[in-house]
Order: sequence, then C-alpha cells, then structure tokens
Amino acid sequence: MKIDRLMGIITILLQNGKTTAPYLAERFEVSRRTILRDLDTLCQAGIPIITEQGGRGGISIMEGYQLDRSLLTADELQRLIAGLKSINSVSKESKPDSLLLKLAPNKTIAALADCIMIDLSSHYRDSLSEKISLIKEAITSRRLIFFDYYYRKGQVKRKVEPYFVVFKWTAWYVLGWCTERADFRLFKLNRLWDLSITDEVFMPREVPLETISLDNALPDQNKIEILFDRSVRFRLIEDYGLHCYTETDRGLLMKLNYTNRENAIAWVLSFGDQAEVLAPPDVRDEIAAIVRKLAARY
Repeated sequence: MKIDRLMGIITILLQNGKTTAPYLAERFEVSRRTILRDLDTLCQAGIPIITEQGGRGGISIMEGYQLDRSLLTADELQRLIAGLKSINSVSKESKPDSLLLKLAPNKTIAALADCIMIDLSSHYRDSLSEKISLIKEAITSRRLIFFDYYYRKGQVKRKVEPYFVVFKWTAWYVLGWCTERADFRLFKLNRLWDLSITDEVFMPREVPLETISLDNALPDQNKIEILFDRSVRFRLIEDYGLHCYTETDRGLLMKLNYTNRENAIAWVLSFGDQAEVLAPPDVRDEIAAIVRKLAARY
C-alpha cells in the first residue's frame, strides 16, 4: 500500500540520514518514477525533502526536522515509539533514541512511551547486539557471513547469505541461504559464535513466502499427548494459553504439535512427576529411559 511505503520512506530517511532513489525503488520493489512521486507527495504533506546532486548527494530530510504528530494518530505514534524503544534494547547505537526525538517533543514521548516497555534483550545482550549489528551490515552490503554454530549433535561451521534478522518465540534468529545445505535456514543467534563478514558478495535470491512465514519455516509436524497434574495449570496457561488443555478425571489433558523432539522432551521433564506422556509410545519410552539413567546417577 502507498501509505505503508510512504511511512517506510520516512523511517529510512530519519534513521539513515541520506539515501538514494534507486535504493528506495529496490527496497520497496517499485519503479524509480514511483519513488519520485512518493517524495513529491511527502513534500506536499509538509515534510521538507532535500535532494542533493553529485557523488555525495542523495535524498534526505532537512536537519532538525521533527515529524508532525498530526500525520499519525496517538495510537499509531505510541506503537511506533514502543517499537523503537524495543529495538533500542538490543541496539549498539543510539539511533533509536535520536529517532524518538524527531518523532515528537520530549514530554510527549515520555507520556506516550512510558506506559509500554518492551525489552528484547537477554542475558547475552552485549554479544547479541554485536551479532545483530554485524548481520545488518552484511545484509545491507550483501556479503556472506561465516560463523560457528552449536547444536545437539556438536559444532559446525556455516557460510550464509543473510536476509532477515528475526525475533520469534522469545529468541533472535538470522534467516538466510545456507551454502552447505543449499536451502534457506533459521539460525538461533545465541548458538551462533565467532561471527564474521566475508568479502564474498552475493546476488539476492527470492525468498519464498513460506520461508518468510516462520510458522512454516519451523512447522509443527509431530504430535504429543500429555497428562498434567492440576497443580501446574498456571504453567500451561503461561506457555500455551487459557484453553490449551481439557479437564479430565485424572488431570489436565493436553495435545500438542511440536517441531523439535529434544525440546519437547526437555519441556515435559521440567514438570518432574507432574506430567506423563501418554502418546506417542516412542517419546514415552525415551522419557522412561532418561528417568532410569537419572535414577541410576542419583
């Protein structure tokens, strides 16, 4: 939609300071002429767009300009500010703060933003911020990244064409084309270390829509049936919502689809003797084997 593109152009100009029409055309997948019409629309709306010619030229917004709040509803401005503050929680830079100053006067920002706090950081904030910054740089310059990746089978080295930094399921990921697997893959940033940007430049691939939808990227293909003690009702509601289980004479019956078998088993075991897997039999048997090993150890 045109309004989404206009807001996107404003955000890029406020954040980057200066850009070019060809970059915007490629970014929003429209013609350069369409971008020029969009810039004219913004000028007519009272936003001071400046165009400079030459090698260091480009498109920018007049320095010191403050976005008129009348262009956004109070609810839209509040959500935008909350989003910028959440990005700031994992950012190495102060740009989100400078963006806030351009959106509205300080008192207005305080009134709107202080009622919503979103912290996307973690115990690994410093390393996480560094990784996100490097990956963003690689995406912008279209260069491959190289890193060590740790998972349950050990450690591997991966070279990846990065396309998106994604926050999903309480964790940060990079979505990219893995040269080893010759396919799109999601890599969890907390398992990714010794990250570097290579000198290899890649031609962007078309990312399939089903890959961008992370629910499809990590599909729930396996089913599990678990009986829980009523004392852990609060945890089930916290993790899966109010109507995630069925009341039975024996307890709370829950039927789930899961992606990662190891994670599903670890989750069940975290309930101790307050959870029993009823199906499938192979998962039940694996948990029983783990319990026997624990009993032998302790």
